[in-house]
Amino acid sequence: MNNQKVLETRIFANSIRQEVFKAISNLGSGHIGGSLSIVDVLAVLYNGEMKIDPQNPKWEERDWLVVSKGHAGPSVYAALALKGYFDKEMLKTLNKPGTNLPSHCDMNKTPGIDMTTGSLGQGASSAMGIALGNKMKGLDAYTYLILGDGEIQEGQVWEAALFAGHRKLSKIIAFVDYNKCQIDGYIHEVCDLTDIGAKFSEFGWYSQEIDGHNVQEISRAIHNSKAQNEKPSIIILNTIKGKGACLTAGKIGSHSMAINEEQLDQALSELEIELAEIKGGEKK
Repeated sequence: MNNQKVLETRIFANSIRQEVFKAISNLGSGHIGGSLSIVDVLAVLYNGEMKIDPQNPKWEERDWLVVSKGHAGPSVYAALALKGYFDKEMLKTLNKPGTNLPSHCDMNKTPGIDMTTGSLGQGASSAMGIALGNKMKGLDAYTYLILGDGEIQEGQVWEAALFAGHRKLSKIIAFVDYNKCQIDGYIHEVCDLTDIGAKFSEFGWYSQEIDGHNVQEISRAIHNSKAQNEKPSIIILNTIKGKGACLTAGKIGSHSMAINEEQLDQALSELEIELAEIKGGEKK
């Protein structure tokens, strides 16, 4: 990823975060913490890494994205709107009656959503089925999967991991959003995950661990995964839950919280300062 692409992707990530805050504030409350922690990987994927066509969301040869932590839908919706899958005004309807943007991702309602998710662990199994199906069809398509760290306490995830390793589904690239918080507390207090990478490696996966907010590292890790064709890949993203504003960053309570107008203004002000710094860095 060259410097210009890094700049574009960081600006895109900032825009996603702003739209997430606006949408959740407009609703009054919502799953903001886990939405914000995956923004940077979404920015990399949607800003050129994934093979997609916003004008043809069901294009058979596209890459697929399964966001198994489906409550992070607000950040996915923001990325989709900014890429032109649907009008950005639709973000104002998030989780309201009659909306096509429900609280959790729904492939039957939202253009660009590849798989309905939200029941934690099931997205992992779905992703393996998609990857196997595309392999059997002879399609050169990657299946990207985003898992929550609390989510991988689910046994179903490890059944899916065992299956992918056995089948050598090398077109699977999965990410763990390792923000170290879940709804009931800190991961190490609720059910410690110990060495996530080592666990996946034992199941036959190619494992990497990186800074989940560094778009250059994310891009490099994806390219490393694509450079090998023997194993499914897992990329552990060290992230901060609620990254983007002081109100939410690192807070367990940001899993689902209310955002009022004053708090929205403060969050957007912080993100505008960050945006200016990103653009300022380009000029130095």
